[in-house]
Amino acid sequence: MPEQNYTPLFSEILDKVSKLKTKNQKVAHLRQYNTDGLRQLLKSSFDPKVKWALPDGEVPYIQNDAPEGTEHNVLSYEHRKLYHFIVGGNPKLSQNKRESMFVQMLEGLHPDEADVLVAAKDKILHQKYKGLSANVVREAFNWTDEYMLPDPVEYPATPGPANG
Repeated sequence: MPEQNYTPLFSEILDKVSKLKTKNQKVAHLRQYNTDGLRQLLKSSFDPKVKWALPDGEVPYIQNDAPEGTEHNVLSYEHRKLYHFIVGGNPKLSQNKRESMFVQMLEGLHPDEADVLVAAKDKILHQKYKGLSANVVREAFNWTDEYMLPDPVEYPATPGPANG
């Protein structure tokens, strides 16, 4: 039985999605772990407007072989730095610095999470995790086809005091 305050790695969340049978189960599972970090990672992989400022393909880095739960950074925290790797996110950063920061991030992550991040960069998360589709992701987070939340419905205000 996992600890009450145990936060699963993004790789564990996505691995579970690939094992669930129905779309509704997959959507419910993603909603259960709906965080800024998970949404940001999935959006970066599925949204065609999000362009990574990194080369496609394998990344030469040394895997962090420390046991899970010890000497690792986690994507649920590291996601705050992902904007550095997206086109337009940090235009002052040199490409060499951007790529070395990415390698450092990968080397600090658990190998499974590093794999998730590389797959997101290459926009192939849906190939790595069977059943993780654009439709599942959009439905889980109530996103439009543009991977955005719909505009809120505005109701006309009735004149007069709000206390009736």
